[in-house]
Amino acid sequence: MEGTKDELTISEFGRRAGLSHKALRLYDVSGLLPPARVDPVNGYRLYSADQLERARRISVMRQLDMPLSTIAEVLTGTDDEALIRLDRWWAAEEANTEARRATLEYLRDRLTRSGSPGLTPRPVLVRDVPETKIASIRVDTDQQLLMGVIVSSTIEIRAHLTQAGAGLPGGSWVIYHGAVTPESEATVEVCVPFTGLVDPAGPIGIRVEPAHTEAYCTITKDECVYPRIMLAYDLVVDWVRKYAGPAAGPSREVYHAGYQHIPGDGPAVDVAVPIHPREGKNR
Repeated sequence: MEGTKDELTISEFGRRAGLSHKALRLYDVSGLLPPARVDPVNGYRLYSADQLERARRISVMRQLDMPLSTIAEVLTGTDDEALIRLDRWWAAEEANTEARRATLEYLRDRLTRSGSPGLTPRPVLVRDVPETKIASIRVDTDQQLLMGVIVSSTIEIRAHLTQAGAGLPGGSWVIYHGAVTPESEATVEVCVPFTGLVDPAGPIGIRVEPAHTEAYCTITKDECVYPRIMLAYDLVVDWVRKYAGPAAGPSREVYHAGYQHIPGDGPAVDVAVPIHPREGKNR
């Protein structure tokens, strides 16, 4: 079967695009790259030469192990919009890779120094947090993809706030509405504070975070990696149970302003748990 002058058979199109028949059928079913026409008599798929650029872009993105759903998002809209989505996805991939590397280093450290404490002693403090207007994205994720979700969501929120002309006082936090583990997903909420008037858009919601009191401890950037960070959670949760009673809300990680520029041994994140206001003690 041969196409017309302006049409390409699936074999010719696949050869020129660097895609197999199997891949082209998958992209057809997924809606990423349907043929320009299907012959009504024999059912042959016929493609247009104009589709080659899109096909080649899909091929390159698949070489990066980009999921089909993400490819669909990247290819939606203009090239400028695609570039923004591509950079956001790659930042998330790099964050996940860095998190895996840090976890490996933690494990190596524990194996070579099995008798040493995983977290140096530090105080648990109490502070009052004022009512704050935030933009947030809620995502279900597991531990493996967590850092990528945090990075990509933060970038998306800040881009929206900047475009809307909002003020960004700095910092951000992640609220854990469930237990995120390597085996199971839970909902996390990535929050960025702002000032001004901003409308919600797509996955980005706008709400007011109520004023509250929280117990927290500060960890370094190097300590902000699973499973080492769980030792900080244990420290704060144990303090809350001993001195403050039941928690008043879900736990959270508060990322200091300029987190990406903080050195590995610098204070970078507060692991915090909301508590009911009462006469408290610091440890």
